[in-house]
Amino acid sequence: MGLLTFLVLYIIVVNHSSTVLVVCANWCVARSDASNQALQAALDYACGAGADCTPLQSNGLCFLPNTLQYAFNSYFQRKAMAPGSCDFSATATIAQTDPSYGSCVYPSSLRY
Repeated sequence: MGLLTFLVLYIIVVNHSSTVLVVCANWCVARSDASNQALQAALDYACGAGADCTPLQSNGLCFLPNTLQYAFNSYFQRKAMAPGSCDFSATATIAQTDPSYGSCVYPSSLRY
């Protein structure tokens, strides 16, 4: 093996071993500046378009008056975090902080 080939292989190995893997989990949550009327319309859409809204029912694990973002996140995750699937007419946004609490666990999709 020539010196040039050795140096090229060495550089590739060194660069590969120093690669950093970044893992980000994403959730879709309600925007704090959205109006109640807009949020209700977005919730109705999410639940009617395939989000799992069962945990939001009065006997569900995520039942609280302010848990509509669970539906946003469910829709977002079921759409594989597709572009635009966490907008809901500008009432939602993507967060990297887990909104789960108690026994109410918000699913996430890990992205590398």
